[in-house]
Amino acid sequence: MNSIPDARYADRLAACRVAIDAGGFGALLLSVGPDLRYLTGFVGEPMERLTLLVVPADGKAQFVVPRLEAAKAEATPLVRAGGAEVVAFEETDDPAARVADLLAALGLGAAGTGTGTGKPLGLSDRLWAMHVLQLQRALPGRVFEPASAVLRELRIVKDADEARLLRLAAAAADRTIEAIAAGPLIGRAEADVAREIRGRLVDEGHDVADFAIVGSGPNGASPHHDAGERRIQAGEPVVLDIGGTLAGYLSDTTRTVWVAGEQGIEPEPEFRRVYDLVREANEAATAAVRPGVTAASIDTVARGVIGAAGYGEYFTHRTGHGIGLEVHEDPYIVEGNSAALRPGMAFSVEPGIYLPGRWGVRLENIVLCGDEAGEPLNRSSLDLRVARG
Repeated sequence: MNSIPDARYADRLAACRVAIDAGGFGALLLSVGPDLRYLTGFVGEPMERLTLLVVPADGKAQFVVPRLEAAKAEATPLVRAGGAEVVAFEETDDPAARVADLLAALGLGAAGTGTGTGKPLGLSDRLWAMHVLQLQRALPGRVFEPASAVLRELRIVKDADEARLLRLAAAAADRTIEAIAAGPLIGRAEADVAREIRGRLVDEGHDVADFAIVGSGPNGASPHHDAGERRIQAGEPVVLDIGGTLAGYLSDTTRTVWVAGEQGIEPEPEFRRVYDLVREANEAATAAVRPGVTAASIDTVARGVIGAAGYGEYFTHRTGHGIGLEVHEDPYIVEGNSAALRPGMAFSVEPGIYLPGRWGVRLENIVLCGDEAGEPLNRSSLDLRVARG
């Protein structure tokens, strides 16, 4: 079953309430985005009409939505299970005022009205500024803080169902990479290959193809290159960084392919050396994953391999990022992050070396921290792939 079981949403809401109280918040106000999807199953796009889940530490959660979204909100797993009540507003209503009234009824109204407390309200990190300003006007004197202080800790450790979906997404991305790396590549525009990647990701089970980086030759030296009209040539590498969404959970993997052509052009010695270094860094960092080690220490391992070989200045980004309902989320595998890894944390390990004007090499797997070691969710080989056509 490619979904989160309905019962899990009630469990998540219960854990969220405990975390709200422990964090000293009065309530969380969660807008459209990954936090809202995590708690309710609601999927939507941010827009000028306010959508907000009001989650108090005590009392029923209220799902404030425009009337045209009410049926969709009613169909979410959390509402179906009775964990939240839908409050629909009309086009001519003031939704911020409606939220203020709900909070007042919970004893969390505006300061100085007798219905407020000193506890802050947590706002979604992605709530549009226009909505924040409206809420500030409707709730004068209230203190707002990021809701991520609560949701981060709930979302950072994946349960068995989330891990299952991440594995499915990774396997689908692996199959896509294998198909693309087999060619043909020569003579094709990067953008054309990117379109094929997006189509294959969906064909392999993703609901949405979110990105397809195709960096050929010197373009591979730009880690976030936008695939363009440059045509792939024999005798150069291509960096393929792809990912999409499967039942809400993301894939993200990178492989670097050597395009040999029919004439079998061999890579230059430095490319071979750099490729082997990046592979060694990936394997060493993955081997270092276990509960209790810090996120920064994994970055140090990967960076140490590359730095010792004299390429440290060309490893221009962090070693990895967490993944789940967002392609970039906690924990970040970067210098200075002293957070200890825990079983259930999922993140990328993606060292790279980028030589400006020449080419780049990156190898990326998603790794799940287990009880004793890391489990690479991407199973495709780290061996250098060679495309003949």
